[in-house]
Amino acid sequence: MRKNYTPNPDGLSAEDRALNVFADIMIDKIKNLQQDWKQPWISPGAAQLPRNLNGRNYNGMNSIILMFMQEKNNWQTSRYATFDRITDMNYAKDKDGKRQHLLTDKDGNKLPFVRINKGEKSTPVMITTFTCVHKQTNERIKYDDYKQLDAKERNEFSVFPKQHVYNVFNVDQTNLKEARPELYETYRKEAQGTLELSDKGMASLPEIDAMIAKDLYVCPIKPTAGNDAYYSVARDEIIIPEKAQFIDGESFYSNLLHEMSHASGSPDRLNRIKPTQDRASYSREELVAELTAALVSSRYGMAKHVKSDSAAYLKSWLGSLNEDPEFIKTTLNDVKRSASFITQRMEAVGERLRRDGWNADFTDIREQNKTFTPLFRSDAKSATVSQEAAESRQEQPVKAESQVLEAVSAKSAEQARFHR
Repeated sequence: MRKNYTPNPDGLSAEDRALNVFADIMIDKIKNLQQDWKQPWISPGAAQLPRNLNGRNYNGMNSIILMFMQEKNNWQTSRYATFDRITDMNYAKDKDGKRQHLLTDKDGNKLPFVRINKGEKSTPVMITTFTCVHKQTNERIKYDDYKQLDAKERNEFSVFPKQHVYNVFNVDQTNLKEARPELYETYRKEAQGTLELSDKGMASLPEIDAMIAKDLYVCPIKPTAGNDAYYSVARDEIIIPEKAQFIDGESFYSNLLHEMSHASGSPDRLNRIKPTQDRASYSREELVAELTAALVSSRYGMAKHVKSDSAAYLKSWLGSLNEDPEFIKTTLNDVKRSASFITQRMEAVGERLRRDGWNADFTDIREQNKTFTPLFRSDAKSATVSQEAAESRQEQPVKAESQVLEAVSAKSAEQARFHR
Protein backbone atom coordinates (compact mmCIF):
# COMPACT_ATOMS: atom_id res chain seq x y z
CA MET A 1 0.00 0.00 0.00
CA ARG A 2 1.25 3.51 -0.80
CA LYS A 3 2.70 5.43 2.08
CA ASN A 4 0.45 8.23 3.37
CA TYR A 5 -2.53 6.61 1.67
CA THR A 6 -5.66 5.95 3.68
CA PRO A 7 -9.18 5.05 2.54
CA ASN A 8 -10.36 7.81 4.86
CA PRO A 9 -9.25 11.13 3.35
CA ASP A 10 -9.67 13.07 6.64
CA GLY A 11 -6.48 14.87 7.50
CA LEU A 12 -5.34 15.06 3.87
CA SER A 13 -5.41 18.28 1.89
CA ALA A 14 -7.50 18.51 -1.28
CA GLU A 15 -4.29 18.36 -3.28
CA ASP A 16 -3.12 15.23 -1.45
CA ARG A 17 -6.46 13.54 -2.07
CA ALA A 18 -6.29 14.50 -5.74
CA LEU A 19 -2.77 13.07 -5.99
CA ASN A 20 -3.98 9.83 -4.48
CA VAL A 21 -6.74 9.67 -7.10
CA PHE A 22 -4.26 10.48 -9.89
CA ALA A 23 -1.91 7.76 -8.64
CA ASP A 24 -4.75 5.21 -8.47
CA ILE A 25 -5.78 6.04 -12.05
CA MET A 26 -2.20 5.70 -13.28
CA ILE A 27 -1.70 2.44 -11.36
CA ASP A 28 -4.84 1.03 -12.93
CA LYS A 29 -3.67 2.10 -16.41
CA ILE A 30 -0.18 0.69 -16.03
CA LYS A 31 -1.51 -2.61 -14.63
CA ASN A 32 -3.65 -2.92 -17.76
CA LEU A 33 -0.64 -2.13 -19.93
CA GLN A 34 1.34 -4.82 -18.13
CA GLN A 35 -1.26 -7.34 -19.22
CA ASP A 36 -1.17 -6.14 -22.83
CA TRP A 37 1.55 -3.59 -23.55
CA LYS A 38 0.58 -3.53 -27.24
CA GLN A 39 -2.53 -1.51 -26.47
CA PRO A 40 -2.26 2.31 -26.84
CA TRP A 41 -1.71 4.67 -23.93
CA ILE A 42 -4.79 6.60 -25.03
CA SER A 43 -7.42 4.78 -27.07
CA PRO A 44 -8.84 6.36 -30.26
CA GLY A 45 -12.15 6.72 -28.41
CA ALA A 46 -10.50 9.21 -26.05
CA ALA A 47 -8.31 10.86 -28.66
CA GLN A 48 -9.53 14.44 -28.29
CA LEU A 49 -8.20 16.68 -25.55
CA PRO A 50 -10.71 17.16 -22.70
CA ARG A 51 -12.45 20.54 -22.55
CA ASN A 52 -14.68 22.41 -20.17
CA LEU A 53 -18.12 23.57 -21.30
CA ASN A 54 -16.65 26.85 -22.55
CA GLY A 55 -14.44 24.89 -24.96
CA ARG A 56 -11.16 25.51 -23.15
CA ASN A 57 -8.74 22.56 -23.12
CA TYR A 58 -7.49 21.20 -19.83
CA ASN A 59 -3.72 21.25 -19.44
CA GLY A 60 -1.39 18.32 -19.89
CA MET A 61 -1.58 16.81 -16.42
CA ASN A 62 -5.36 17.03 -16.21
CA SER A 63 -5.74 15.99 -19.86
CA ILE A 64 -4.00 12.66 -19.32
CA ILE A 65 -6.00 11.79 -16.21
CA LEU A 66 -9.34 12.75 -17.78
CA MET A 67 -8.57 10.83 -20.98
CA PHE A 68 -7.69 7.73 -18.96
CA MET A 69 -11.00 8.10 -17.09
CA GLN A 70 -12.89 8.56 -20.36
CA GLU A 71 -11.35 5.40 -21.76
CA LYS A 72 -11.93 3.39 -18.57
CA ASN A 73 -15.61 4.36 -18.36
CA ASN A 74 -16.30 4.36 -22.11
CA TRP A 75 -17.59 7.93 -22.01
CA GLN A 76 -18.42 9.15 -25.50
CA THR A 77 -17.65 12.83 -24.98
CA SER A 78 -14.62 14.89 -23.95
CA ARG A 79 -16.50 17.68 -22.13
CA TYR A 80 -16.25 18.12 -18.36
CA ALA A 81 -17.82 20.48 -15.83
CA THR A 82 -18.21 21.05 -12.10
CA PHE A 83 -21.50 20.40 -10.31
CA ASP A 84 -22.34 24.13 -10.30
CA ARG A 85 -21.51 24.55 -13.97
CA ILE A 86 -23.79 21.65 -14.89
CA THR A 87 -26.59 23.17 -12.82
CA ASP A 88 -26.00 26.51 -14.59
CA MET A 89 -26.96 24.85 -17.88
CA ASN A 90 -30.60 25.06 -16.74
CA TYR A 91 -30.74 28.83 -16.24
CA ALA A 92 -30.77 32.03 -18.24
CA LYS A 93 -28.35 34.58 -16.78
CA ASP A 94 -28.08 38.35 -16.63
CA LYS A 95 -25.06 40.32 -17.79
CA ASP A 96 -23.35 39.77 -14.43
CA GLY A 97 -23.74 36.02 -14.69
CA LYS A 98 -26.47 35.70 -12.07
CA ARG A 99 -29.17 33.10 -12.58
CA GLN A 100 -32.50 34.61 -13.62
CA HIS A 101 -34.94 31.86 -14.54
CA LEU A 102 -35.10 28.32 -15.87
CA LEU A 103 -34.53 27.98 -19.61
CA THR A 104 -37.55 27.42 -21.83
CA ASP A 105 -38.11 26.28 -25.39
CA LYS A 106 -39.50 28.51 -28.15
CA ASP A 107 -43.04 27.85 -26.90
CA GLY A 108 -42.26 28.91 -23.35
CA ASN A 109 -42.15 25.39 -21.92
CA LYS A 110 -39.47 24.66 -19.35
CA LEU A 111 -36.69 22.50 -20.72
CA PRO A 112 -35.90 19.20 -18.99
CA PHE A 113 -33.56 19.75 -16.04
CA VAL A 114 -29.93 18.77 -16.65
CA ARG A 115 -28.52 16.92 -13.64
CA ILE A 116 -25.77 14.52 -12.64
CA ASN A 117 -26.87 10.91 -12.70
CA LYS A 118 -27.33 9.22 -9.34
CA GLY A 119 -24.27 7.45 -8.00
CA GLU A 120 -21.75 9.16 -10.30
CA LYS A 121 -18.39 10.16 -8.83
CA SER A 122 -16.34 13.18 -9.85
CA THR A 123 -12.72 13.32 -10.97
CA PRO A 124 -10.39 15.94 -9.45
CA VAL A 125 -8.46 18.40 -11.61
CA MET A 126 -5.74 20.78 -10.49
CA ILE A 127 -5.84 24.38 -11.67
CA THR A 128 -3.11 26.93 -10.94
CA THR A 129 -4.04 30.58 -10.40
CA PHE A 130 -1.68 33.53 -9.97
CA THR A 131 -1.88 36.39 -7.46
CA CYS A 132 -0.06 39.55 -8.58
CA VAL A 133 1.06 41.89 -5.79
CA HIS A 134 2.94 45.19 -6.18
CA LYS A 135 6.24 44.96 -4.32
CA GLN A 136 6.02 48.46 -2.84
CA THR A 137 2.31 49.25 -2.41
CA ASN A 138 0.92 45.70 -1.97
CA GLU A 139 -1.68 46.58 -4.58
CA ARG A 140 -3.21 43.50 -6.21
CA ILE A 141 -4.11 43.34 -9.86
CA LYS A 142 -5.74 40.67 -11.99
CA TYR A 143 -3.43 38.23 -13.70
CA ASP A 144 -4.88 39.12 -17.13
CA ASP A 145 -4.05 42.79 -16.46
CA TYR A 146 -0.57 41.85 -15.28
CA LYS A 147 0.12 40.04 -18.56
CA GLN A 148 -0.59 43.27 -20.46
CA LEU A 149 2.21 45.15 -18.65
CA ASP A 150 5.60 45.65 -20.24
CA ALA A 151 8.68 43.94 -18.81
CA LYS A 152 9.69 46.90 -16.64
CA GLU A 153 6.21 47.21 -15.10
CA ARG A 154 5.98 43.47 -14.50
CA ASN A 155 9.21 43.59 -12.54
CA GLU A 156 7.43 45.77 -9.98
CA PHE A 157 5.11 42.89 -9.08
CA SER A 158 5.56 39.58 -7.32
CA VAL A 159 3.60 36.67 -8.80
CA PHE A 160 2.45 33.90 -6.47
CA PRO A 161 1.10 30.66 -7.97
CA LYS A 162 -1.56 28.75 -6.04
CA GLN A 163 -2.98 25.35 -6.85
CA HIS A 164 -6.72 24.69 -6.58
CA VAL A 165 -8.52 21.38 -6.83
CA TYR A 166 -11.90 21.18 -8.57
CA ASN A 167 -14.12 18.14 -9.00
CA VAL A 168 -15.52 17.64 -12.48
CA PHE A 169 -17.94 15.28 -14.23
CA ASN A 170 -17.97 14.12 -17.83
CA VAL A 171 -21.27 15.06 -19.50
CA ASP A 172 -21.86 11.33 -19.99
CA GLN A 173 -22.29 11.25 -16.21
CA THR A 174 -25.34 13.50 -16.61
CA ASN A 175 -28.71 13.14 -18.32
CA LEU A 176 -27.67 15.60 -21.04
CA LYS A 177 -28.24 12.98 -23.73
CA GLU A 178 -31.95 12.92 -22.84
CA ALA A 179 -32.38 16.50 -21.66
CA ARG A 180 -30.48 18.26 -24.50
CA PRO A 181 -30.02 15.63 -27.25
CA GLU A 182 -28.82 18.07 -29.90
CA LEU A 183 -26.16 19.55 -27.63
CA TYR A 184 -25.06 16.11 -26.50
CA GLU A 185 -24.71 14.95 -30.12
CA THR A 186 -22.51 17.98 -30.84
CA TYR A 187 -20.21 17.01 -27.96
CA ARG A 188 -20.17 13.37 -29.04
CA LYS A 189 -19.17 14.18 -32.62
CA GLU A 190 -16.38 16.54 -31.60
CA ALA A 191 -14.82 13.82 -29.42
CA GLN A 192 -14.12 11.65 -32.45
CA GLY A 193 -10.49 11.94 -33.50
CA THR A 194 -9.52 13.05 -36.99
CA LEU A 195 -6.42 11.78 -38.73
CA GLU A 196 -4.88 13.33 -41.85
CA LEU A 197 -3.69 10.75 -44.39
CA SER A 198 -1.12 11.16 -47.13
CA ASP A 199 -1.74 10.05 -50.71
CA LYS A 200 0.00 6.79 -49.74
CA GLY A 201 -2.58 6.13 -47.04
CA MET A 202 -0.16 6.69 -44.16
CA ALA A 203 -0.82 9.10 -41.31
CA SER A 204 0.62 12.49 -42.21
CA LEU A 205 1.75 15.37 -40.02
CA PRO A 206 2.98 18.13 -42.34
CA GLU A 207 4.23 20.11 -39.34
CA ILE A 208 6.70 17.38 -38.38
CA ASP A 209 7.57 16.63 -42.01
CA ALA A 210 8.59 20.28 -42.38
CA MET A 211 10.51 20.20 -39.10
CA ILE A 212 12.57 17.30 -40.44
CA ALA A 213 13.13 18.62 -43.96
CA LYS A 214 13.80 22.25 -43.03
CA ASP A 215 15.57 21.86 -39.64
CA LEU A 216 12.76 23.52 -37.67
CA TYR A 217 13.07 21.74 -34.33
CA VAL A 218 15.50 22.56 -31.52
CA CYS A 219 17.89 19.90 -32.74
CA PRO A 220 18.42 18.07 -36.04
CA ILE A 221 16.09 15.14 -36.77
CA LYS A 222 17.80 12.60 -39.01
CA PRO A 223 15.73 9.79 -40.58
CA THR A 224 18.30 7.03 -41.15
CA ALA A 225 17.97 3.56 -42.62
CA GLY A 226 18.35 1.18 -39.69
CA ASN A 227 16.58 -0.06 -36.58
CA ASP A 228 17.57 2.54 -34.00
CA ALA A 229 15.53 5.48 -32.73
CA TYR A 230 17.22 7.60 -30.07
CA TYR A 231 18.13 11.08 -28.87
CA SER A 232 21.81 11.77 -28.20
CA VAL A 233 22.45 14.46 -25.60
CA ALA A 234 26.14 14.58 -26.50
CA ARG A 235 25.45 15.35 -30.18
CA ASP A 236 22.08 16.98 -29.55
CA GLU A 237 20.40 15.15 -32.40
CA ILE A 238 17.58 12.68 -33.00
CA ILE A 239 18.08 9.54 -35.07
CA ILE A 240 14.90 7.84 -36.32
CA PRO A 241 14.41 5.04 -38.88
CA GLU A 242 12.93 6.20 -42.18
CA LYS A 243 9.15 6.48 -42.28
CA ALA A 244 8.84 3.71 -44.87
CA GLN A 245 10.36 1.28 -42.37
CA PHE A 246 7.42 1.66 -39.99
CA ILE A 247 4.23 -0.36 -40.26
CA ASP A 248 2.23 2.88 -40.43
CA GLY A 249 2.61 6.64 -40.15
CA GLU A 250 1.28 6.71 -36.60
CA SER A 251 4.13 4.49 -35.42
CA PHE A 252 6.69 6.73 -37.11
CA TYR A 253 5.36 9.98 -35.64
CA SER A 254 4.69 8.60 -32.15
CA ASN A 255 8.23 7.17 -31.96
CA LEU A 256 9.65 10.47 -33.15
CA LEU A 257 7.56 12.45 -30.64
CA HIS A 258 9.02 10.27 -27.88
CA GLU A 259 12.54 11.30 -28.93
CA MET A 260 11.48 14.93 -29.39
CA SER A 261 10.35 14.86 -25.77
CA HIS A 262 13.80 13.65 -24.69
CA ALA A 263 15.32 16.53 -26.66
CA SER A 264 13.07 19.00 -24.83
CA GLY A 265 14.56 17.77 -21.55
CA SER A 266 18.19 18.44 -22.39
CA PRO A 267 20.23 20.46 -19.84
CA ASP A 268 19.92 23.73 -21.76
CA ARG A 269 16.15 23.40 -22.32
CA LEU A 270 13.75 22.01 -19.71
CA ASN A 271 16.65 20.50 -17.79
CA ARG A 272 15.22 17.08 -16.93
CA ILE A 273 18.19 15.11 -18.27
CA LYS A 274 21.37 15.17 -16.22
CA PRO A 275 24.89 14.28 -17.45
CA THR A 276 24.78 11.19 -15.21
CA GLN A 277 21.39 9.50 -14.92
CA ASP A 278 20.74 6.79 -12.38
CA ARG A 279 18.32 4.01 -13.29
CA ALA A 280 15.39 5.60 -11.44
CA SER A 281 15.89 8.94 -13.19
CA TYR A 282 16.29 7.24 -16.56
CA SER A 283 13.10 5.26 -16.00
CA ARG A 284 11.18 8.38 -15.02
CA GLU A 285 12.41 10.21 -18.13
CA GLU A 286 11.12 7.33 -20.23
CA LEU A 287 7.69 7.73 -18.64
CA VAL A 288 7.72 11.47 -19.34
CA ALA A 289 8.60 10.79 -22.99
CA GLU A 290 5.96 8.05 -23.33
CA LEU A 291 3.18 10.20 -21.90
CA THR A 292 4.30 13.28 -23.86
CA ALA A 293 4.18 11.31 -27.11
CA ALA A 294 0.77 9.90 -26.16
CA LEU A 295 -0.62 13.34 -25.35
CA VAL A 296 0.69 15.04 -28.50
CA SER A 297 -0.33 12.07 -30.67
CA SER A 298 -3.88 12.24 -29.33
CA ARG A 299 -4.00 15.94 -30.13
CA TYR A 300 -3.51 15.03 -33.80
CA GLY A 301 -5.87 12.04 -33.81
CA MET A 302 -3.20 9.35 -33.52
CA ALA A 303 -2.69 6.53 -31.03
CA LYS A 304 0.60 5.99 -29.20
CA HIS A 305 1.38 2.39 -28.32
CA VAL A 306 3.79 1.33 -25.61
CA LYS A 307 7.12 0.39 -27.14
CA SER A 308 8.53 -3.04 -26.36
CA ASP A 309 11.57 -1.56 -24.61
CA SER A 310 9.38 0.85 -22.65
CA ALA A 311 7.30 -2.10 -21.47
CA ALA A 312 10.31 -3.19 -19.41
CA TYR A 313 9.86 -0.06 -17.30
CA LEU A 314 6.19 -0.71 -16.46
CA LYS A 315 7.02 -2.50 -13.21
CA SER A 316 9.39 0.29 -12.17
CA TRP A 317 6.78 2.97 -12.81
CA LEU A 318 4.18 0.99 -10.91
CA GLY A 319 6.53 0.70 -7.94
CA SER A 320 7.18 4.43 -7.90
CA LEU A 321 3.46 5.19 -8.01
CA ASN A 322 2.71 2.79 -5.18
CA GLU A 323 5.45 4.22 -3.00
CA ASP A 324 4.75 7.92 -3.46
CA PRO A 325 1.79 9.65 -5.17
CA GLU A 326 3.96 12.81 -5.38
CA PHE A 327 5.85 10.97 -8.13
CA ILE A 328 2.89 11.37 -10.46
CA LYS A 329 2.56 15.09 -9.75
CA THR A 330 6.13 15.93 -10.69
CA THR A 331 6.07 13.52 -13.62
CA LEU A 332 2.81 14.84 -15.07
CA ASN A 333 3.97 18.43 -14.61
CA ASP A 334 7.05 17.55 -16.68
CA VAL A 335 4.77 15.92 -19.27
CA LYS A 336 2.74 19.13 -19.44
CA ARG A 337 5.84 21.23 -20.05
CA SER A 338 7.30 18.77 -22.54
CA ALA A 339 4.06 18.48 -24.53
CA SER A 340 3.65 22.26 -24.57
CA PHE A 341 7.27 22.68 -25.70
CA ILE A 342 6.63 20.44 -28.72
CA THR A 343 3.09 21.51 -29.68
CA GLN A 344 3.92 25.23 -29.60
CA ARG A 345 6.62 24.61 -32.17
CA MET A 346 4.42 22.32 -34.25
CA GLU A 347 1.64 24.91 -34.24
CA ALA A 348 4.03 27.66 -35.31
CA VAL A 349 5.24 25.57 -38.26
CA GLY A 350 1.69 24.47 -39.12
CA GLU A 351 0.43 28.05 -39.09
CA ARG A 352 3.22 29.11 -41.47
CA LEU A 353 2.53 26.16 -43.78
CA ARG A 354 -1.18 26.97 -43.97
CA ARG A 355 -0.46 30.62 -44.64
CA ASP A 356 2.49 30.46 -47.04
CA GLY A 357 2.87 26.85 -48.15
CA TRP A 358 5.82 24.48 -48.15
CA ASN A 359 8.23 27.10 -49.53
CA ALA A 360 7.45 29.60 -46.75
CA ASP A 361 10.21 31.58 -45.05
CA PHE A 362 10.88 29.80 -41.72
CA THR A 363 13.94 31.88 -40.77
CA ASP A 364 12.42 33.34 -37.60
CA ILE A 365 11.24 29.94 -36.38
CA ARG A 366 14.63 28.40 -37.07
CA GLU A 367 16.44 31.24 -35.29
CA GLN A 368 14.11 31.18 -32.30
CA ASN A 369 14.83 27.50 -31.80
CA LYS A 370 18.52 28.30 -31.44
CA THR A 371 17.86 30.44 -28.37
CA PHE A 372 15.94 28.52 -25.76
CA THR A 373 12.59 29.88 -24.62
CA PRO A 374 10.05 27.68 -22.80
CA LEU A 375 7.24 29.52 -24.59
CA PHE A 376 7.51 29.58 -28.38
CA ARG A 377 5.90 32.40 -30.35
CA SER A 378 5.21 31.97 -34.06
CA ASP A 379 5.10 35.77 -34.48
CA ALA A 380 8.12 36.48 -32.29
CA LYS A 381 10.68 38.99 -33.53
CA SER A 382 12.99 38.08 -30.68
CA ALA A 383 13.53 35.18 -28.33
CA THR A 384 12.53 37.07 -25.21
CA VAL A 385 11.35 34.84 -22.38
CA SER A 386 7.68 35.63 -21.67
CA GLN A 387 5.97 35.69 -18.31
CA GLU A 388 4.31 32.38 -19.08
CA ALA A 389 7.80 30.97 -19.48
CA ALA A 390 8.85 32.46 -16.17
CA GLU A 391 5.87 30.80 -14.52
CA SER A 392 6.89 27.45 -15.93
CA ARG A 393 10.26 28.06 -14.32
CA GLN A 394 8.54 28.74 -10.99
CA GLU A 395 6.96 25.30 -11.13
CA GLN A 396 10.33 23.70 -11.76
CA PRO A 397 13.34 26.05 -12.00
CA VAL A 398 15.32 26.00 -15.23
CA LYS A 399 18.78 27.51 -15.24
CA ALA A 400 19.47 30.65 -17.24
CA GLU A 401 21.44 30.16 -20.43
CA SER A 402 24.59 31.62 -18.88
CA GLN A 403 24.35 28.99 -16.12
CA VAL A 404 23.45 26.02 -18.28
CA LEU A 405 25.47 22.87 -17.77
CA GLU A 406 28.29 22.39 -20.26
CA ALA A 407 27.68 19.98 -23.11
CA VAL A 408 28.02 16.33 -22.21
CA SER A 409 31.44 15.08 -23.25
CA ALA A 410 31.86 12.49 -25.97
CA LYS A 411 33.03 9.84 -23.51
CA SER A 412 29.68 10.02 -21.70
CA ALA A 413 27.71 9.63 -24.92
CA GLU A 414 26.47 6.17 -23.99
CA GLN A 415 24.95 7.49 -20.75
CA ALA A 416 23.46 10.43 -22.61
CA ARG A 417 21.78 8.39 -25.33
CA PHE A 418 18.09 7.73 -24.89
CA HIS A 419 17.70 4.59 -26.91
CA ARG A 420 14.39 3.29 -28.21
